[in-house]
Amino acid sequence: MILTDLPTEILYQILLCVPPATIATLQQVCRKFNDLSQPLIWRHHCQKHFKYWRPEHDIQTKYAQAPAKVNWKRLFQTRHLGDRKISQRLENILSSQTGRIEQSENILEYGYNAKDTLLRHLNVCDDAEDVLARRYYSDAVLGAVHRTRAIEEWSKLREGQPVPLERALAAFDQFVLHDRDGDLEETSTRLDDVAESIHFQNREISEASPREKAALIAKYLLSNKLTGVEADTEYHNLQNSFIGLALRSDERAALPLISVEIFCAVSRRLGLAAEPCGFPFHIYAIIMAPEGHDVDGRPLAGGSDTQQIYMDPFRSDKVVSKSDLVAQLKAMGIASMEHEAHLGTASTADMVRRTARNIITSIQSTRHVHGLSISAETAYPESDGAFYSALWALLLLPEDIAARSAGARYLPYMLDHVEKQFLMDISLIEKFAIPLFEGSHHNEQLRNTIRVIRAGDLMPKTVKPRNPETSQSVRFKVGEVFRHRRYTYQGVITGWDVECAAAESWMSQMGVDRLSRGRHQSFYHVLVEDKSVRYVAEENIDDSHFDVSTSLMSLAGRHFKRWDEPSRTFISNIKDEYPDD
Repeated sequence: MILTDLPTEILYQILLCVPPATIATLQQVCRKFNDLSQPLIWRHHCQKHFKYWRPEHDIQTKYAQAPAKVNWKRLFQTRHLGDRKISQRLENILSSQTGRIEQSENILEYGYNAKDTLLRHLNVCDDAEDVLARRYYSDAVLGAVHRTRAIEEWSKLREGQPVPLERALAAFDQFVLHDRDGDLEETSTRLDDVAESIHFQNREISEASPREKAALIAKYLLSNKLTGVEADTEYHNLQNSFIGLALRSDERAALPLISVEIFCAVSRRLGLAAEPCGFPFHIYAIIMAPEGHDVDGRPLAGGSDTQQIYMDPFRSDKVVSKSDLVAQLKAMGIASMEHEAHLGTASTADMVRRTARNIITSIQSTRHVHGLSISAETAYPESDGAFYSALWALLLLPEDIAARSAGARYLPYMLDHVEKQFLMDISLIEKFAIPLFEGSHHNEQLRNTIRVIRAGDLMPKTVKPRNPETSQSVRFKVGEVFRHRRYTYQGVITGWDVECAAAESWMSQMGVDRLSRGRHQSFYHVLVEDKSVRYVAEENIDDSHFDVSTSLMSLAGRHFKRWDEPSRTFISNIKDEYPDD
């Protein structure tokens, strides 16, 4: 029997298992293969090979349609071609230090379509020749993809467009996501799952009164550790301000604001009208009865004041008395005329601002307790990405959006983060930050800064070969790891100078001439495990054996291809600058 004699059903199953390129070849050379239901086959391969899609594809609607109504083959070809081009752009980033911003922007043009490709490179096998560099730069570009979506949501909110609160809060998670689950759609899906689980366990909930529904939902969330904070953990743990993390955590990890929005989002899915209220210092939920009824499901009597109730799903499943809340406002010294504003529904923008401030408070609290210890800096979510998210939120959604310079005080911190860690975000600064300051001196300052960064990215590196004299005076090579003799931190050498090349003011400030060998010794550019970049005298380099930290290993991809255990060095990816190291 030849292959084409097999039943059509068997041939169809075969085509589902072979690579797409093979399918195209078979369909070109064999009429029977070409006559098979192509839409089904190509839809299968779209689902199999591509999980993430740009919103404009409206992919879930396409999947729900009859296969023949969508040109699945063309859609697959578009994604496959994009995958190849994105991979080539990434190879260009890996092969040269010049033009990395431009290459990353070419990838960002593909939007969320780039995520599948970048994840594949990010999860490359450990024995890949350039494993560290590939993981580092694919993660860097993927981070820019995630942040773009977050900033787009907050920008819509700034422009007055409706943005669901759950989505506006999930935007913070995009700054610390990396290759983990928890993007905007996945957060909504998780909330869908929670609501479905509550409905499955409480079939009678659809018949319950608003008060009963609220109690059932709050009780479920508390018992399943989806709201609140564990009693034995720090209240201001950074993870407690991220709704996506709270929904995926095995422990209670949600500050009141996050707890209330989880409660409200799930309630809305179960037919209960619930919104967060703008109470100072602690967020409560407002549960509203349907029109014409009270919160106990009874027809509304004239003069009834039970159309809404308050709850604190962060702490309990019990109703909070409005009179108690009013008493708290009075104790805070808040004027009676302002009470209704604090007891009413909070705006989405205000909840975003409060979340940003919570994040900043958590970071300040952590650094006050732990200092800048490596364990604190490498925890998940990492503080740099979290702080960067807060900066963007406060920049785009200041208290007074109409003020031309609103948010300007955050610019120095934001630009510092962009230059040191988020270089792929240059286009985001140009698109979303610069227009905010049109007509002010901040606008020109931003434009000048961006011009300098772009020029530096396009400038070829100065080649620093080794000669006999250099090799004798510069003892250590690019890629060697060390401990600082005085401060004990770990670092890796990324460059060198035959003698100190810093400005006189820096040498005076750092006491270079007080070193035993002074300024006329080799100095090294180094990347430190806490993400900082420093300039270290040779006499402070201790290259004795030690275990390289996980944080340094993950950062090293910025300059190096991989770790070589026999030589205990990182293999350089900057040969265009230091060809002999």
